Amino acid sequence: MVKEPMRILIVGGGYVGLYTALRLQRQLKPELGRGDVEIVVVSPDPYMTYQPFLPEAAAGSISPRHVVVPLRRVLDKCKVVIGEATAINHAKRVATLSTLATEEEGSAAEQLTYDELVLAPGSISRTLPVPGLADHGIGFKTVEEAIGLRNHVIEQMDIASSTRDPAIRDAALTFVFVGGGYAGVEALGELEDMARYTARYYHNVKPEDMKWILVEASDRILPEVGEEMGRYTVTELRRRNIDVRLHTRLESCADRVAVLSDGARFPTRTVVWTAGVKPHPILAATDLPLNERGRLKCTAELSVEGVAHAWAAGDAAAVPDVTAGAGKETAPNAQHAVRQARALGDNIAHSLRGEPLETYSHKYVGSVASLGLHKGVAHVYGRKLKGYPAWFMHRVYHLSRVPTFNRKARVLAEWILSGLFKREIVSLGSLEHPRAEFELAAGGKAPENPKGSS
Repeated sequence: MVKEPMRILIVGGGYVGLYTALRLQRQLKPELGRGDVEIVVVSPDPYMTYQPFLPEAAAGSISPRHVVVPLRRVLDKCKVVIGEATAINHAKRVATLSTLATEEEGSAAEQLTYDELVLAPGSISRTLPVPGLADHGIGFKTVEEAIGLRNHVIEQMDIASSTRDPAIRDAALTFVFVGGGYAGVEALGELEDMARYTARYYHNVKPEDMKWILVEASDRILPEVGEEMGRYTVTELRRRNIDVRLHTRLESCADRVAVLSDGARFPTRTVVWTAGVKPHPILAATDLPLNERGRLKCTAELSVEGVAHAWAAGDAAAVPDVTAGAGKETAPNAQHAVRQARALGDNIAHSLRGEPLETYSHKYVGSVASLGLHKGVAHVYGRKLKGYPAWFMHRVYHLSRVPTFNRKARVLAEWILSGLFKREIVSLGSLEHPRAEFELAAGGKAPENPKGSS
């Protein structure tokens, strides 16, 4: 009889999924070569998105294809399945998968057995029941959303330049961002910088005509860079005429009017929601232990607490922070996710070979954030930087962290070219509806919004 290979199932193709698979490819090279082990990666997308580069992709500094890492090319020793895990019965070692093929065939979901499970589905946007948010809000978590937002901002400037209605013009040039974390602040900073540059090519749109509003429910923004750098960021943004509103919530955005908890009302065609994330729904569809926040209870060795042959890291896992004392957990950010993935890959290899496991230990070194071209803040190893030095550190750090030499070289080349030539200010919103013109030519009905504007 032919012996079946031991199957390691990795659910998720993000930071943890990709880096864990890469580590396992290296650590289990002999076993993979002999056919003793099989690694299966299940991901809804055929690529990993390097999210810290999304703001620069939205601003046009980096091409969208260089923000993502193709899983099949990088994970050449793994089997990549494009689909989603809809349920996991770990007691029976069975995962229920929905793939593109099952959807096309209309067949039942696929059942995949496994021996070792790595849960790394990441997180999804945390939304609130705000009236109008589902209809008019724009997220900023995927490369598609980042490029769509760039197209949308430029199209609003086109609308403002063409209309004679002052109400439409004012709404088109008002941009509301909700959430003062990394995603919200960096997206706002980069897009405002891009729009300010783009305005020079419009004869009747000036930078001062645009309203940029940042809404944050707490008393500070960018808590990761420290209180002092957070205050500096608020000052820097306000110096650029960006309206930063702390202790404020979005109450409604119905009928294209953003209503804030402080009573302010802004007619707007752009509401960008970046107010936090929550655990992926697949975690609730498992028989594994979860904490009160819906994350998997894990040990310092990155195994699921009290369960054999199950592992997790990143946003999905509540991992004890051994450097911060009892009861503390590591922050769900990219810095920990990448390092946890490497430790996780090593520990799975140790477990298969009967070797002792390693404890994950990493002291948070600090954070960097970009506020636009040549502008940024950083708090790294106790040192506080702002302006150009922080922006340069931001680029150097993330260039060193983006996976594969191929992506590093391409991103660096684009940065060099963008420094030598002018910014691109083209909106390609029609990419979101590529068949619109042909459908109209073939006698069909033109879409209500052929350019893709929200």
